[in-house]
Amino acid sequence: MEIKPGIGISILTFGSSMADAEKAFGKPEEIASLNEIEEYQSIVWHYWEKGFSLFFDEQKGQEFCCVEIEHPETTMWGSLIFKLKEKEIIELFKAKGIARYDSETHEWGEKRVSFDEVNIDLYFENNKLVSVNYGKIAATEPLILSN
Repeated sequence: MEIKPGIGISILTFGSSMADAEKAFGKPEEIASLNEIEEYQSIVWHYWEKGFSLFFDEQKGQEFCCVEIEHPETTMWGSLIFKLKEKEIIELFKAKGIARYDSETHEWGEKRVSFDEVNIDLYFENNKLVSVNYGKIAATEPLILSN
């Protein structure tokens, strides 16, 4: 699995259809509907064995808009992201020209580090990366990430 901030996951790009997702990854193990937030409703395809979930925006014709990934062998910009420490991940983003981030530690102990510029949240438990949630970048101009 490869995280491509602002672009997609592996060969699937944001804006793709459910049919495209099925071609790329096969049928999901579970399908769920999220509609707790009135203005945001989505269908979620869970690939539990592969360690990720795909989100499809109902208001935008069920287009692929977000992914949550937990697979330990996932790469981002050539690095095994789940093997890196928080500071190393922040340095990886800085090397790509993305220096601004914020963080918050939740009362249950999980820490979130967010890079809003590329719409990505990284979650840590006991100083270990446990999941990455990211989506399509809502920008008026295309963002160019250096290789």
